[in-house]
Amino acid sequence: MVSPRALTKDEVIDMVQRGENLDGADLRGTDLSGIDLAGRSLRNAKLGEALLVRANLSGTDLTGASLWHADLKYADLSGANLEDADLDFCNLEGVTLKGARIRKTTFPLKRVTMNDVMNSVQTGRRLTVMESDEDDPI
Repeated sequence: MVSPRALTKDEVIDMVQRGENLDGADLRGTDLSGIDLAGRSLRNAKLGEALLVRANLSGTDLTGASLWHADLKYADLSGANLEDADLDFCNLEGVTLKGARIRKTTFPLKRVTMNDVMNSVQTGRRLTVMESDEDDPI
């Protein structure tokens, strides 16, 4: 899957309906709020600065995906594979990670504790994000 530009939400929905592969897709900055990508493979996808508010990503394979600075507010990542994914600077407010695989995942540790992440993985409790003025890169 090679694209000279980021895909639009409509293009992603069309690809999902046709059963096409989203591995390595360029979705940087795309508004995917409310999209249902449950069980899809987005291995090594580029999702930096994407809007994934209330997206259903349960069971999604996000191995090696870059979600740097994405907005995942209230997204469902239950059972997702986040191994080696980059979630640094993400908005994880209200996200649930029940049963997610998080080996080598990069989290915004200034805003969410690993204790809270592990609790969400084990119980499904939604994450609460701490406010921090130190999050924005200079």
